[in-house]
Amino acid sequence: MSPLEPLRERLVTHVRGVFNDPAKGEAPTPPSDQAWFEKDSPIRLVHADVVGMLVGGVRSLLLQMLHPHALQGVLDFSDFRADMHGRLKRTARFIAVTTFAHRSEAQAAIDRINRIHAEVSGTLPDGTPYDARDPRTLAWVHVVGAQSFLAGYMRYVDPHMSRSARDEYFEQFGTIARKLGADPVPRTQAQATAIFDELKCGLRPSPKAREVARLVLAQRPEGTPRALQQMIAAEAVTLLPDFARRMLHLDKPRLTAMPARLGTLATARTLRWAFRQGEAPKT
Repeated sequence: MSPLEPLRERLVTHVRGVFNDPAKGEAPTPPSDQAWFEKDSPIRLVHADVVGMLVGGVRSLLLQMLHPHALQGVLDFSDFRADMHGRLKRTARFIAVTTFAHRSEAQAAIDRINRIHAEVSGTLPDGTPYDARDPRTLAWVHVVGAQSFLAGYMRYVDPHMSRSARDEYFEQFGTIARKLGADPVPRTQAQATAIFDELKCGLRPSPKAREVARLVLAQRPEGTPRALQQMIAAEAVTLLPDFARRMLHLDKPRLTAMPARLGTLATARTLRWAFRQGEAPKT
């Protein structure tokens, strides 16, 4: 056995512990040959990269909170202030199940979220009604998630990912979004950009959005080194569009930008080694 094997095993165990709570019967999602998506397809490659998904997930949440309907749903129905880590874990688990698990488990996860969304509705402070099942709100959440996860993968794993592979990623991830009721849903990267540009017109800056952004960026899952949390937060802010940083009153990292980039890249490579993911495929 390689002398590095115990280190590899400790790293894998620690990372899995961040996203799964054994006390609640949670365990890592084993990849299934009967999943919705084939092995080594773009969606499985993108969603398997831990660091890219972490940075992309934070970026996505920051953008989601600029949508007044998505923000109000979180404020009214989520215990995010007391359990931000739990919210992040549940989101990560949903993505893992719908991407890698047997298609029956993936459909059950979709059905569960649809039931939850059916209970989430109310009014904005100005009296405008909102509903978590609104197709355009769901479309915004999906588009910024897909763009963010792909951006993380290309930043830390495969910066030369081909256009066809990127388009296939949006096509595949769109399968999940359509089952959740999102509309419009992009099938290509160009369509995702167009939908993003269309829907961003409905974004609104607010003190509450900035408060949630601060909480997201400060969140440090138990056992995660503070330095890593700070690097992930800095990278997520760096990857935000300029207009989103202005709306959230976030400064683009400058002096810390390069150390954060290099540190996060090194962490990504280490975890890919630990999970035996090897080099990025030629696409």
